[in-house]
Amino acid sequence: MSGFDLVMFDLDGTLVETAPEIMDAVNDALQRFSLPEVTQKQVDDWIGHGTLELLVKALAQITGFAPETVRASALLNQIVPVYNMAYNARCGTRSHLYPQVRETLVALREQRARLVVVTNKESRYTQVVLDVHQITSLFDMVISGDTFATKKPSPVGVNSCLERFSVAPERALFVGDSSIDVATARAAGVPVWMLPYGYNMGEPIAACAPDRVIQDISLLLNA
Repeated sequence: MSGFDLVMFDLDGTLVETAPEIMDAVNDALQRFSLPEVTQKQVDDWIGHGTLELLVKALAQITGFAPETVRASALLNQIVPVYNMAYNARCGTRSHLYPQVRETLVALREQRARLVVVTNKESRYTQVVLDVHQITSLFDMVISGDTFATKKPSPVGVNSCLERFSVAPERALFVGDSSIDVATARAAGVPVWMLPYGYNMGEPIAACAPDRVIQDISLLLNA
């Protein structure tokens, strides 16, 4: 039995393994500009701050320019819409739910917990991923990277969930896979549990000092 009234989840690397199709889309876009491809490991380490930052890191790696130079470049402006088209086409093609995700979400709902996605992914992609993997209906609310003016690690999204569902911070839980998620939860004053199999910029998840590291999402049911 879960001891929480509200459980908030990161998406990429927590509920869904999306990195392979993100890499495909990045490389589709790079090929259009005759730029060299990036590797899966690189993309895994760049995921977390949203699409724009991922592309900035990819272009900085390839061109040797500093990230701030890339952010102000015409190339970035040109590659973003190409990536958007590529990811729209790739979304759902090589991603999959992690083990026990669907079963755990269903069980938490049966226990009357409120469930929310809080991701830095843009809303149009968030919706596609949730729809493709048929878990949209399991969530009471979805907060994406463009829902508010600021995104994780800003606590705005988490605070809005606490307010909407009238849940005290200690009765809520944030579940994620990265230091961004830990920082978000800490800023909102909610407990945070981490899964070790996602994308944490190449760093071990224990280094982020979450309240707990769980090997399997189904362990939420024994909270």
